Amino acid sequence: MAKITVSKLLKMKQQSEKIAAITAYDASFAQIFDQAGMHVILVGDSLGMVLQGHKDTLPVTVEHIAYHTRSVAAGVENTFVMADMPFMSYATTEDAYKNAAILMQAGANMVKLEGGDWLYDTIAGLTRNGIPVCAHLGLTPQSVHVFGGFKVQGRKEEQANQMIEHAKSLEKAGAQLLVLECVPVALAKRITDGVSIPTIGIGAGRDTDGQILVMHDFIGISTGYIPKFSKNYLDITGNIPEATELFIKEVQDSIFPEDERSFD
Repeated sequence: MAKITVSKLLKMKQQSEKIAAITAYDASFAQIFDQAGMHVILVGDSLGMVLQGHKDTLPVTVEHIAYHTRSVAAGVENTFVMADMPFMSYATTEDAYKNAAILMQAGANMVKLEGGDWLYDTIAGLTRNGIPVCAHLGLTPQSVHVFGGFKVQGRKEEQANQMIEHAKSLEKAGAQLLVLECVPVALAKRITDGVSIPTIGIGAGRDTDGQILVMHDFIGISTGYIPKFSKNYLDITGNIPEATELFIKEVQDSIFPEDERSFD
């Protein structure tokens, strides 16, 4: 597999080739995923829950993400590495520039921000300064207390239409990738068809341009709450390299996520 770039991801969307993505936090797992042909690794602020044991992602800092980004970058050759901008690290444009620079210097190829069109100027500024941006709509975990919990977003028509407008606005600002989390299948398809940048879904049905899972869900070692959209590939295959290959194949063949792992 050749080195994955922003241009390659866009070309995959244009050619209807699905994108497989997963979270990772260290060099060893990153190397396994890289060698299996994973297109994107996200160094997610999910580390706050799966590594640090918190109930949400809010305690994660830029320093935490930078540390794990350096670890992941050391383990990959071809996979595209994306790093989450953690809670309140982009509250102002100045904060966003400073903290995104830290993550890019740690080895990220792109940073990810949660939120709607109020991030327009921030994304435009990051892009202008040479920092590729992934936007994130739907269930945005950093806003979990505003939502009143981890709930599906966009079921009401007004909210759905607003999310579509946000997606278009963020693309116009310069976002080159868009994560859609926990949104109804029909809405995810409308957004995917309505923007020219690739969409990557998690709990958003199979009509997005790609899929992402949290690594700990993917190998069945998450404790406590297991999301409806997750799938234990290690349980199916018995070893992690084969589990990774199966996940990539099922994404590319539009098998995963199955209907029962999606939301109406």
